[in-house]
Amino acid sequence: MLNNPVKPYPHKILEILPQTETEWTFRVANDLPIQHGQFMQISLPKVGEAPFSISGFGDGYVDFTIRKVGKVTNELFNLKKGDFIFLRGCYGNGWPVEQFEGKNVVIVAGGTGVSPVKSLIHMFYENSDYAKEIYLILGFKNSRSILFADELAEWKAAKHFHAVYTLDNEEREGWNKGLVTDFLKTVPFDSFGGNYACIVVGPPVMMKFTGLGLLATGVSEDKIWMSFERKMSCAIGKCGHCRIDETYVCLDGPVFNYTVAKKLVD
Repeated sequence: MLNNPVKPYPHKILEILPQTETEWTFRVANDLPIQHGQFMQISLPKVGEAPFSISGFGDGYVDFTIRKVGKVTNELFNLKKGDFIFLRGCYGNGWPVEQFEGKNVVIVAGGTGVSPVKSLIHMFYENSDYAKEIYLILGFKNSRSILFADELAEWKAAKHFHAVYTLDNEEREGWNKGLVTDFLKTVPFDSFGGNYACIVVGPPVMMKFTGLGLLATGVSEDKIWMSFERKMSCAIGKCGHCRIDETYVCLDGPVFNYTVAKKLVD
């Protein structure tokens, strides 16, 4: 009998970890293989289904950091530890981890855009000899929207990490004020000898101007990677909701090299 590629299966909520008033991390039992940067579809019977990036995973679990913004997420926030949700996936092409080995890695992410790259950052943190130096530029709107506070502190303290954390419009001790693009100049690209890779995740306007900012510093297009968020309804390239021209974000992405990403404009 053939497996149904869009059939969801029940998974138990192991833990719920509040991040902000409107963003929680749901830790869910899982034994499916996962790649950094992939996504899964979460569904609730009689409510609906939506795609969510994976913010972390480990032995027997997967994490989703979810913002309360609509029908499905509103119902998710009514659930508790021990309840079941339905999952299908994983889907999409994740970060090309093998291409980051032995390189200086620059990661620029904003707001909930930190979620799709969090597991990769954690891998670099746990495996200090995988890449060379890690440069983080992570930004949030204000102090009420900061995600993963404990992890941010750990990363900043790591010897092989160089972390710049920003708030768009608020002064706060230990934080910079401004947009992430304001701090691209802090990365010593000239000292890398061409041995580097850049990762960009965030709202479309943030990714657009971060990409342009990196190019302005002399970064070549093929050294930039981006992750796109779209309404990936079926996740298997059938419904067309995530299609941009001839590209299906669910199948060809959500991670793209900038040589392709620069053309993905609605």
